[in-house]
Amino acid sequence: MNTVEKAKTDPKTQLWEQLEASHDVMLGSTNPSQHMQPMSPQLDKDEGAIWFYTRKDSELAETVGSRGGKVQLCLINSDHNYHACLHGELQVNHSQAHIDRFWGPVVAAWYAGGKSDPKLTMLKFKPHSAGIWASSSSALKFGWEIAKANISGSEPDVGHSVTIDF
Repeated sequence: MNTVEKAKTDPKTQLWEQLEASHDVMLGSTNPSQHMQPMSPQLDKDEGAIWFYTRKDSELAETVGSRGGKVQLCLINSDHNYHACLHGELQVNHSQAHIDRFWGPVVAAWYAGGKSDPKLTMLKFKPHSAGIWASSSSALKFGWEIAKANISGSEPDVGHSVTIDF
């Protein structure tokens, strides 16, 4: 099933698949004075959460603190035909079970003390809603739609957008 059709028929499943295939996303607080930053998502579909390794003294960890805070997560897939912006709640959650579950050599490279590094913690993101934009990856279809729109005065049909709630 192509990206546009899946966005129309099963956008929530598609979003989880796109997140699972992604090596990184942009994550940031809703505070306009702070910048979003690249983070590597670790999915736990059963609990409907996305986990991130971070340092206890990172800007995001300090911003949301133990009370949590509203954040945005942005995803663009490697084919550039799928974009998503998720709104949700982020909180520091030093879950040893999640540290152990998602641990690997890439994460280990960032923490000299390994899984017991005193600066290591986890962030737990629970999405509330997502805006999704799926488009055709076919250059031929895109070109045809642009030409047709210019001739007819209509908008090109190159994709689908949808908002979903969790």
